Amino acid sequence: MEPISLPEPGIPAGNSSSVAQEKFHVLLGVTGSVAALKLPLLVAELLKIPGLEVKVVTTERAKHFYNAQEIPVTLYGDEEEWQLWKGRSDPVLHIELRRWADLMVVAPLDANTLAKVANGICDNLLTCVIRAWDLSKPLLFCPAMNTAMWEHPITARHVEQLKAFGYTEIPCVVKKLVCGDEGQ
Repeated sequence: MEPISLPEPGIPAGNSSSVAQEKFHVLLGVTGSVAALKLPLLVAELLKIPGLEVKVVTTERAKHFYNAQEIPVTLYGDEEEWQLWKGRSDPVLHIELRRWADLMVVAPLDANTLAKVANGICDNLLTCVIRAWDLSKPLLFCPAMNTAMWEHPITARHVEQLKAFGYTEIPCVVKKLVCGDEGQ
């Protein structure tokens, strides 16, 4: 696990050129939707943006869908939260990550984590970061689930609750799902 270093506000990140450029920090959350298969591609595309630094927070269920060796950035899971903290003066990872990030993107956001966040449950590293999120910073969420789950009435309520928190929804797309269903 890479240690977290937080730059002083207003001081650009280190740069060898005469014109220093500050890095923009994106914290990418990934949950247990089959869409997590796209995590390596999403990270690769984000890294093409100059000046962007990316770190990933994953749920345990998300790990089923991607190979961690294919993720070229720091990847945090529940175990790092507990390994980092040993005593009172030690940093708390979910707080350090929310301080580090300028933007949080949760992609994909599965039905389970959507329900947890909408109801204030924070039982893993990702949901703790979201619960502690600085609401003056943007948080984007990308719901991804089977059409039957998406169409359940509780899902619309959960999405509206996240929007009420000030988070921004990136809407689902219509496509053929891995299970063979056609998304709506």
